[in-house]
Amino acid sequence: MSQKNAGRFRLPTKEEQQVLTHLKVELITERAAIARCDQLIVEHHYLHSAQLVGEQLRYVVSCRGHWLAVASWSAAALHLKARDQFVGWTEEQRRQRLPLLANNSRLLVLPGGDCPNLISRFMKLMLERLSNDWQQAWGHPLALVETFVDPHLYQGTAYKASGWQRLGPTAGWKRSAEDFYQKHNRPKQVWVRELGPGAAAKLRAPELPAAWQIVEQKAKPHCAAKAPELRSLVEHLRAEVAEFRSPEALAYPLAGFLGLIALAMLSGVRRGPQDLAEYAATLSQGQLRALGFRPKRKPRQAGQKPPPPGPIRCPGESTFKRLLPLIDPAAVERALLLWQEQVLGPAQDKVVIVDGKTLRHAHVELVSAVAGSGRWLGTVAVAKGSNEIPAARELLGKLPLENKTALADALHTQTETVQQILFENGSEYALTVKANQKELVQTLTQLLSPSAVSPSAHPANARADPGTQPRPARDPRAGLP
Repeated sequence: MSQKNAGRFRLPTKEEQQVLTHLKVELITERAAIARCDQLIVEHHYLHSAQLVGEQLRYVVSCRGHWLAVASWSAAALHLKARDQFVGWTEEQRRQRLPLLANNSRLLVLPGGDCPNLISRFMKLMLERLSNDWQQAWGHPLALVETFVDPHLYQGTAYKASGWQRLGPTAGWKRSAEDFYQKHNRPKQVWVRELGPGAAAKLRAPELPAAWQIVEQKAKPHCAAKAPELRSLVEHLRAEVAEFRSPEALAYPLAGFLGLIALAMLSGVRRGPQDLAEYAATLSQGQLRALGFRPKRKPRQAGQKPPPPGPIRCPGESTFKRLLPLIDPAAVERALLLWQEQVLGPAQDKVVIVDGKTLRHAHVELVSAVAGSGRWLGTVAVAKGSNEIPAARELLGKLPLENKTALADALHTQTETVQQILFENGSEYALTVKANQKELVQTLTQLLSPSAVSPSAHPANARADPGTQPRPARDPRAGLP
C-alpha cells in the first residue's frame, strides 16, 4: 500500500468477497508461465526488473483462471546486518545455513486485481506451502523469509498483516549477481518472518534440526584464514621447502601453492585437482595476494606505458595436475607438521584415528592419521596395486603412539597390525569387527559369552581350588551378629 493511500480502509464488496473466497495460489513451473510472470513484473512493478539470483520460485494467485497478483522468491541476501542480528548466528553459521532463508524479491498486484485483503490472503496461502515447495524444487526446506520495502513508496502494511516483523534499514546496496553488490543509496526497510516456532533460535543453535542439516552438508569448503595467517604459513613453507622452478616465471610460487593446498585440505577438500581449483576460486584478492600469487600481465602496446596490473589469478585444474606430481610429499608433510606445531603447540590428544580416503578426481588413495580433536598427524599414499593395510602400517611406524590409543576400521583389524601397535608402538588399540570377519566374530563371541572361568577341575563348583573336594553348603549367616 502506498503512503498516499495510507489510512484508507474499506470492506470488500460482495463481488470482491466472492473473489477472495475462490482465490487459488499456484506455483509457476511451466516455461511459458514463468516468462509471462517475469514480463508482467517488468511492465508493472516499480523496479521494472524481474531478475532473480540463486534458488528461486514464482507464484500466482488467480480467481477462475484470471491472474490477480504474482510473487517471486529468490536466494537470501549474503550480508544483511539487521537480519543477521535478529538471527544471532556466527559468520560461519551464516555462510553454511543461508540457504535455509529466502527473499521475497517481488510482490505485484496486477492491474484490475486490486481487492481488499487480497495480498494478505495471497501471502498467507503462499507461506503455508513455501517451505514444502522449496524442498521439492531445491532439496531442502526453509526456516525464515526476508524482504525489503521502500519506505518512500510503501509502508509494508501487507507484510505486517501477514505476521512479518520490521527490523530496520539496509545499508543501501543491491545484489546484482551471485556475489556482487552495487550501491544505490536508497536504504530500504528489512522485514522477516519465521516459518516455524523458534526458527531463528534453531538457526543459531550449535546443531541444526535433522531436516535442515542437509544445507550444511552441501556447503562448499571456504577459506576463513586472514591475510597475516596466510603470510605466516607461506613464510614458513618458503623456508622449509625449496622452490625447484625459476622464480621469475612463476605466477604461483611453490610456498603459496603448497599453502593453498594445506588450507584446502584443512577446509575439507578431499577429491583432487578439480576440487582444489574450485576451492582456489573462492579465495579473495587479499587472500591470493597473501599467498604470493601474481596478477595477470596485460600486453604492452608499443610506445605506451605499461598498463596497470589486472586481478590476481588463482591456479586452475591444469596447474594442480601439472605441479602435484612434481612435489616431494615427505618434505611438504614435514614442513606442515612443523608449522602446525608452532601454531597449536605440541599435540596432547591420547587418541589417534587412522582412516583412508580416495581422491576421486586424482585417482589417488591416501591413509591419514588424525588426533581425536581432528588435528592432522600425517599421511601415506597407498602404493599402486596395493591397499590401505600396508600404508596404514607404514604410517603407524612414523607416529609417536606410546601411551595412546589407536582407532581404525575393520579393514585394519589384522594380527600384524595389532602386534605393531602393541609391541612396537607401545600403545593400545580399539579396532572394529564386522560380521563378514566370521572366524574373528566367532572367537570374540566365545570369549565374551558369560561363563564360569576358573582353573578348577570341578565344573559344578567353579570356586573350588584344584585338588580339593566339594564341601557341603553352610548357612551364610553363621557367626554373624
